[in-house]
Amino acid sequence: MNKVLIFLLTITSISCSSDPNGKIITVSGLISPAQLGTTLAHEHVLVDFSGAANYTPENYNQQEAFDWILPELLKLKAHGVQTLIECTPNHVGRDVVLLKQLTEKSGITLITNTGFYGAQNNKFIPVHVIDMSAEAIATFFIAEFEQGIEGSGVKPGFIKIAVNRKPLSEFHAKLVRAAAIAHRATGLTIMSHTGPATPAFQQLEILSEEGVAPSAFIWTHASDEKDWHKLVEAARLGAWISIDKFGWNASLLNGELLLYLKNEGVLDKILISHDAGWYDPNKPDHPFKSYTPIFETLIPNLKVKGFSASEIKQLLVKNPARAFTVEKRTL
Repeated sequence: MNKVLIFLLTITSISCSSDPNGKIITVSGLISPAQLGTTLAHEHVLVDFSGAANYTPENYNQQEAFDWILPELLKLKAHGVQTLIECTPNHVGRDVVLLKQLTEKSGITLITNTGFYGAQNNKFIPVHVIDMSAEAIATFFIAEFEQGIEGSGVKPGFIKIAVNRKPLSEFHAKLVRAAAIAHRATGLTIMSHTGPATPAFQQLEILSEEGVAPSAFIWTHASDEKDWHKLVEAARLGAWISIDKFGWNASLLNGELLLYLKNEGVLDKILISHDAGWYDPNKPDHPFKSYTPIFETLIPNLKVKGFSASEIKQLLVKNPARAFTVEKRTL
């Protein structure tokens, strides 16, 4: 074959393989949705609650953190887990170098994020960000998507924001709008630490104003909303409903909420996880909540309630693959 033609084919192949559209972005690079496998959609490996003013990677020893976290990831292999969505945001302990080391040694695929965490009254937001416009904040998210995070070469696989568990403040509304602008530019799914229905639906309204479809949005900690029909309502609009407190709320492990959502016909919009872990540099004993109650308790209970293997696969394999595929989901 002509050498020039070989060169052109090689360049074309590299260009196509680097296009994230229709793919999933992991800390190790792009994979197809079919490669994601059994996935926990909301977990943490390290969280530092010092606040934006005090956070620095020097707050912890990276090797010590690695040694604590790796055994917990290895336990997931016995349950067939292939992927963990690591939801720790910027200024709260996001450490993409550590994540890459963990995925290389554990064989568990890890996915990280770009974004800002506004919950807890903006404790984790750098002061200068508060006065930035939505467009300027979005530019930061887009830059991490295009250039990688902090010179590491690791790119975010989704946008992670957080709002207070009440009607949106002016800044939190701006944060949501920034995420919407960034979604239109990148196709990254927006995951929002939310809780009750009021701020969830307010966020969906802002997305609509920005021309972003509900299917681009993950309502995180949705089980905090006591009116379960609100979850159904959002799911029918197209939003992803994240039931992710299985590491904290033992009553959820009976499976009643998931059975209700199944009977309402919205199981194809549900993500499940523990919101568990994590290595905390501010706690000398570094207690670690297990990533395994879903497999040890919830799934057996779901089977008793009549869930089929296909329905369980829907929750742990099919739904995460759809939710985290890079795709511009616009109205």
